[in-house]
Amino acid sequence: MRSWGFIEVVGYTPAVAAADAMVKAADVKLAGIEVIGGGYVTVAATGEIGAVRTAVDAGVEAANQAGKVHCANVIAKPSAGAAVVTTLELDK
Repeated sequence: MRSWGFIEVVGYTPAVAAADAMVKAADVKLAGIEVIGGGYVTVAATGEIGAVRTAVDAGVEAANQAGKVHCANVIAKPSAGAAVVTTLELDK
């Protein structure tokens, strides 16, 4: 079962830093970077739960160095069809 990891940051530069760190830290697939408004940007990745947790931790650290992290979360077993709430490629 694939897991999802999200990091929400303020600004695009911390989002890119987070995405870069996530894919370097663990075997995850970047699902996308989504500008959600008000200066907030979400970075999402998918993979096995351990890899996603490692990636999110690394991404949060990198984003905090480049700017501000608003929040982060890992969903271990997302329900079928939950990806319909976003344009990110979480099901792939």
